[in-house]
Parts: sequence; C-alpha cells; structure tokens
Amino acid sequence: MNGSKKGSPVAPSEPVASSTLDLAWQKAAASEHNGCVEAAALLEGVAVRDSKDPDGPVLAYTRREWAAFLDGVKRGEFDHLAEP
Repeated sequence: MNGSKKGSPVAPSEPVASSTLDLAWQKAAASEHNGCVEAAALLEGVAVRDSKDPDGPVLAYTRREWAAFLDGVKRGEFDHLAEP
C-alpha cells in the first residue's frame, strides 16, 4: 500500500482518526484492564491503537510490515522492552 487507494480506509504508517473507522478491534487475552495495544484488520493491512485512548491516533501498517513485526516478537527481539 503506497498511500491511500480507493477502498483503503488508511495508508500504512500514517496516523488517522479512529472515530472515522468502523473496525473490529482486538487485544491480547493477557492484557490487563489498565490498557493495551489493540489491532484491527484493514483491507490491505493492520491498524494499531492504544486501548486507553480509543478516539486517539491510529497507525496503519501493510501486512508485510505487520508480519515482520510479529516475527520479531515471536523471536524475542522485543523482550527487553517489557523488562522494568
């Protein structure tokens, strides 16, 4: 997705207002009540937002970008960010 296309709600890596999107948001089952990152499928990618601020900014990524991120998470590349 190189910029907005007809039929695409958002362009990848650009913030958008979540109130303009009718998306099915989900978060990890292990997330606590104090907030978490939520993700939602787009026509050509994935949107991400902070569950504590559902009307706040939304970032959109291509499926390739999202897959690369998830691969890094699965490999433990971000584990150090969760440590106190």
